[in-house]
Amino acid sequence: MRIVVYDRPVEYAKLSRHVGLARALSKLGYCSRSRAFALIHAGGVKLNGKVRLDPETPVNLDKDRVEVRSQTLAAPAKIYLMMNKPRGAVTTASDERGRQTVYAYLGEDLPWLAPVGRLDKASEGLLLFTNDSEWAARILAPETHLDKTYHVQIGAVTDSELLTALVDGVKTCHGSVPGVKSARLLRHGTRNTWLEVVLDEGKNRQIRRLLEHMGIGVLRLVRVAIGPLALGRLVKGAARPLTTEEQEALDRALRRRH
Repeated sequence: MRIVVYDRPVEYAKLSRHVGLARALSKLGYCSRSRAFALIHAGGVKLNGKVRLDPETPVNLDKDRVEVRSQTLAAPAKIYLMMNKPRGAVTTASDERGRQTVYAYLGEDLPWLAPVGRLDKASEGLLLFTNDSEWAARILAPETHLDKTYHVQIGAVTDSELLTALVDGVKTCHGSVPGVKSARLLRHGTRNTWLEVVLDEGKNRQIRRLLEHMGIGVLRLVRVAIGPLALGRLVKGAARPLTTEEQEALDRALRRRH
């Protein structure tokens, strides 16, 4: 996968991961892990000024200084990707149950990219990845109230009462599930309905939990937009860099909400 980065001043991203020394060289974009093993065994790599011969020596990529042949390695340029997450993929780097993860759809030549938030296994659609941890935190911060738009297919024919209930939220014996920002009818058939639901401070599985408490099953849940950024025609399972215009539109939306 070819990645385009933006030709503008950037701060280096914080890759908040503890990794082995060989993997650190790969994550920092210097070389492959196999090449890193050879360099380390040959005494060509220093960690915080000391030669290290063990490729598994732990490295904190936020704090430690890694040098190869007197060259200090810096974090790679910031990368911002969007993916059309397929249903069935889990939003983790690895899964103890052997399920396919979203990283199966990213190229192996990329530096470490973290997902910006999550979509559960059964959900689909727009998922962002970046190595810019500060940007990701702003996207996710509840106080930004950045809209997330979903298209939801339910196993029922809806009416205005359901739309109102989604906005109002529900109370249960164990507490409550907050309502959504807005809900409207997209289209319906004889047995199911497509809704457009907007969240501005999403809770864990909020839409699914609301509908479950109403006795309504979710057939599909697709995130189609985050703020001004739309999924568009991106093929399912594909990923691409954000354009400069998309990045700037998101940044403007975030500034308006602070």
